[in-house]
Amino acid sequence: MRILILSDSRKGHLNQSVAFAEYLEAHYDILPVAFTCRTLKLLSYVLDFFKIYTLWLFKNLEPLHQTYDLIVSAGSGTYYANKTLARALNIKSVTMMLPQGYRYDFDLIFAQEHDHPPRRTNIVVLPANFSRPRPQGLFTPKAPSVGIVIGGDNALLKMDKERLKNQLDAIFQRFQGYEIALTTSPRTSKKIEALVERYPFAYRVIFSQTPINPIADFLEHCEVVFITIDSTSMISEAIGYGTSCVEVLPLNAVKNTKFFAMAKTLEQEGYLHLFDGTVARCNRKIDFKRYAQEIGR
Repeated sequence: MRILILSDSRKGHLNQSVAFAEYLEAHYDILPVAFTCRTLKLLSYVLDFFKIYTLWLFKNLEPLHQTYDLIVSAGSGTYYANKTLARALNIKSVTMMLPQGYRYDFDLIFAQEHDHPPRRTNIVVLPANFSRPRPQGLFTPKAPSVGIVIGGDNALLKMDKERLKNQLDAIFQRFQGYEIALTTSPRTSKKIEALVERYPFAYRVIFSQTPINPIADFLEHCEVVFITIDSTSMISEAIGYGTSCVEVLPLNAVKNTKFFAMAKTLEQEGYLHLFDGTVARCNRKIDFKRYAQEIGR
């Protein structure tokens, strides 16, 4: 199988499509796509409604001559191009998230439960985002270990420094004698970086100083991995790989946000536990490969 992946240059979106292709053991090519301007993106919703498809909305996007079996993408900047190219190449179209604002007439749509997708035959509902973490040998503990993954502010959540400090204190108290490892993310603020630098971590990555990603190594080796609630991608990685028990640090998550809704549903299904000072030992994992094979239905 050969897959064409469309990328909007957002790593979290692209990684979902790549994970899908890799679970299918397919060859894939990545094609960046971008609207010429924001107005044309708005126009694409109208054109899709009237079933009109053209490539002139995009920068340097022309008909392709390579043979593909299907086209895959994630992110609102890719969905109209996905449909347009799928029609031009006469191949199946797949989206890795619910393509809100566009008609749901793709051949296959993977939609996360927290987006409340409609129940249709071409929509496969997932508890989390597709992911396929790969350990890189960045962290190899010599004793029982615990990992902590810190995100950062986003449009819906703000990191509560004092609450995070209390949570870190509780983790160090609970796991005395363990190697405690930490990584921050590209979104972690300076004040949170300053906070975590006060603690005696056995292994520590401050992403702004050392841009590497040891999350997969944590999932490979750690008994428990703690993850802040602000990233659906990081949580998805944790419940899709390894044997670690997953604890989510709720911070100040509001109950009507997608982050809290996702975490609460996953907690109910045994994939993780919302940290409340206790550790629940939840290590159920999602079989993403089984979901990927839905394309062969």
